[in-house]
Amino acid sequence: MQSEQVAQLATALQEGPATPALPANLRDTGLPEAMVEQLILKTLYFRSETLGRDLARSLGLRFSVIDEMIEFLKRQHLVQVRRSMGMGAISAVYALSEAGRLHAREYLEQNQYAGKAPVPLAQYAALVRAQCWKDSWLTMERLKEAYQHMVTTPRMLTQLGPAVNAGKSFLIYGQPGNGKTFLAEALCHIDLEPVYMPYAIECQGQIIQLFDPVYHKPIVDEGDEIRAMAFEPDYDTRWFRTQRPFIVSGGELSLEVLDLSYNAISKFYDAPLQLKANNGIYLIDDFGRQKCTPAEILNRWIVPMERHIDYLTFQNGAKMNVPFHSFLIFSTNLNPGQLGDEAFLRRISYKMLMRNPEEEEFVEIFRRYADEQQLDYTEEIIQNFLEQNYRSTGRERRRCHPRDVINHAIDLIRFERRPWELNPEVLHLAFESVFVHDDE
Repeated sequence: MQSEQVAQLATALQEGPATPALPANLRDTGLPEAMVEQLILKTLYFRSETLGRDLARSLGLRFSVIDEMIEFLKRQHLVQVRRSMGMGAISAVYALSEAGRLHAREYLEQNQYAGKAPVPLAQYAALVRAQCWKDSWLTMERLKEAYQHMVTTPRMLTQLGPAVNAGKSFLIYGQPGNGKTFLAEALCHIDLEPVYMPYAIECQGQIIQLFDPVYHKPIVDEGDEIRAMAFEPDYDTRWFRTQRPFIVSGGELSLEVLDLSYNAISKFYDAPLQLKANNGIYLIDDFGRQKCTPAEILNRWIVPMERHIDYLTFQNGAKMNVPFHSFLIFSTNLNPGQLGDEAFLRRISYKMLMRNPEEEEFVEIFRRYADEQQLDYTEEIIQNFLEQNYRSTGRERRRCHPRDVINHAIDLIRFERRPWELNPEVLHLAFESVFVHDDE
């Protein structure tokens, strides 16, 4: 049955954008009937009573898909009809009988998941592959548009573009304060079609919750809201539509969070971050400063990066293989030689040195940020600032310096009720408060 469902999905995807089709019946969901029965009883247990339409909506299924199952549960005296609105079974108000509550409590002992019906792993994997970035999807024009809010150089975009277009692993390294994280985050500005992600996945009878409100922001347009009120969706609502995820891990990253996380109380699993980042971007910030070594992280991802398949482990030791289709970016302030040897670094496909800005770039960053804050200034003031603090001292420029100095200048202006302008005195005082200076 699973292979048949996947084949149907593949055929549908060839005809248009990747959209999960509505299941016409319980068999089309790809789920065991027992799992759907458990979800119905657990949902009714937590809600006391609910309309048939609302019960179906909470499961992410049309009422026609679960109608036969509800009739079966009524015949088993597990579900009863409290009252009806007179528009058929979909408008009936359902509740559990005493025997139904007993069954629901037994099911809750197995796991307490009572959300949207999960999507079988095979269906999930098929849609992830269909939603991957296609070959040559990115153009220089689209990349420039995404980075128009940032001061860049042609060289920077030429280095960045092929890595993003290929979707292969990417290392950004360089001195702190030059915008490595900002560069990676700006990729979210590329205009892309939304993707579909399931609320939960089913594999080997286990439920893995994928939806995470921290990283996933469902898109609901006016048409979706109208269809939701009538509960006539045009796609399988066990899935949610969202912008491609962008997930960041820093120094807190450990090998444990890269595998399934089992909650001993709720008794179902939470997906690891790389699974939540599928069809999106996963940034490992401050690479080399994690709780585990860089070698351990890359060894964990050798197979996923090469074969686009990751292997996760259930609590009982059983394995599941899941798609791995996220653009993996590593960002570090360390010298790459401190991360590992040449063989180690070869496992990361693309590398980019984020250099200190040239003076022209530095000035443009200064101008843009000052204009954004609506501060008055002159070109002479900028040139004097550069001469006194960089040219004559040999201090290295960083892309963050204009923002940091101007923010300190604004704090000073507000505190002393000065005119809303940058002048030599304000910039000098602001500069002194940003940097650590050697004792004279």
